[in-house]
Amino acid sequence: MTNIGITKQEINFRLKSAPEYGQASFAGIITLALALVFLVNSYIPAEGAFRPAVLIFSIAYFAFAVLQLAAWLWIRSNLISKGEIGTAARSLGYVLMLSLLTANVFVAASAFQLVKRKKNAAYTLAVYTLLTTLLVFAVSSLNLFKPYVSNGFLPGMFLLLLAAAVQLIALLLIARFANGTVLPRWMWLLAVLLIATAATGNLFALFLGLLLIAKLRDKGYTSGSKVSDIVDRLSRSSTSMLGLLFILFLLALSVTSYLTFDYGMAIDNNYGAIFQPPSLEYPLGTDNFGRDLFSRIVFGARISLVVGLLSTLIPVLIGGALGAISGYYGRQTDNVIMRALDILYAIPGILLAIAIIAAFGASTANLILALSVGAIPTYARTMRANVMLVSTLEYVQAARAFGSGDLTILIKHIVPNSLAPMIVKSTLTIGTAVISTSSLSFLGLGVEPHIPEWGNILKLGSAYLETHSYTAIYPGLAIIGLVLSFNFLGDGLRDALDPKLD
Repeated sequence: MTNIGITKQEINFRLKSAPEYGQASFAGIITLALALVFLVNSYIPAEGAFRPAVLIFSIAYFAFAVLQLAAWLWIRSNLISKGEIGTAARSLGYVLMLSLLTANVFVAASAFQLVKRKKNAAYTLAVYTLLTTLLVFAVSSLNLFKPYVSNGFLPGMFLLLLAAAVQLIALLLIARFANGTVLPRWMWLLAVLLIATAATGNLFALFLGLLLIAKLRDKGYTSGSKVSDIVDRLSRSSTSMLGLLFILFLLALSVTSYLTFDYGMAIDNNYGAIFQPPSLEYPLGTDNFGRDLFSRIVFGARISLVVGLLSTLIPVLIGGALGAISGYYGRQTDNVIMRALDILYAIPGILLAIAIIAAFGASTANLILALSVGAIPTYARTMRANVMLVSTLEYVQAARAFGSGDLTILIKHIVPNSLAPMIVKSTLTIGTAVISTSSLSFLGLGVEPHIPEWGNILKLGSAYLETHSYTAIYPGLAIIGLVLSFNFLGDGLRDALDPKLD
């Protein structure tokens, strides 16, 4: 095929229908931006010299940015002229995989997607499973440059290497059996091993193991499922998958940090290392008490994730139950529940949180309670609207005609088919919970001041913005990154769960 006579609309369709094209451009732009950031941070104005390690990373990222953008142009040329990506262009993905040596997950993710012509949900999950473990291993290995490491550092790193080996084998086998081949029975063992590696906090491994078990029970690999379709749709969006990667990376890092990071580096004062600039020993520098900012941000991720998830899960369960009952039974029940929730909804969420914390004291448990109570009415309204819509559908009327009880209809038929909007809403509002957690901690009304939490770290760093700005910039970037990741994931799930795309 040639591009003679091809309209602009057809060219745009070809480019949009190829996920590799969007992934390549996104990875190239992000890598180029990171290369510039490394270059700026490598220069020390006071000494008029460069930090060798950071400069090497900058050069490496520039090189991979050039290769990635070259691959993007090659992909574009192939799609316009041939309507598909050629073998030669795809082979460049193997070269781009070397970006793993620099912990560049953006280029690596794009490379794994480029080399495989026919991809499925299992292959996509296997790629992100391996990338998550390698990224956690790379970040944890920075502790080698510290004056001392935790007692569990070596066992923790060994477990991460073992998990990475299992996940690499899984990726290679899935790539081999991906094209409609029936999975061998011994893949059960691999699925179990993958689920075991999820103990490191890598939920990608858990999802992949469960997906393989489902496929093995179906005795085939080509049988479709709703979960596989959702993963396939979600993987078309680079931002959504990278947002999910960042969230699960922080989760895995939070879990493995119990072994690989020393908590004393985050809380113990070290007056001989006050305001040390970023270096190999202190990757993000130290604060006004000589505490390692890198370790503090890692341990602070635990609190942000736990508070964000729990303060969303609790109102989802309580608000979802109240909304389901209100929407299904209606009339007097609906009036009583919704009017009571309207009173709660009339109080601003942040004001209610401040009042609860002022009354019961600043603690992590009280912070979760304060953020949860104010979010109940919004989830109840969302579930009520979904239940009222689903209750009118034919299969619900058929269940009533067969004599099913109200509880059975609600649990088996209505609630499962009303969860999609709740899932999307929860992922979008977790980011808000993270911001609220950091905001309240910044004001001294959240987590106890001595605990390393992103809001607490930001509060301390804000006093030194003019002299040591990195003490506030890095925790701020962590908050922004996590909130954006949840927002990107929510947008992707909204599209993936949209029934109009069926």
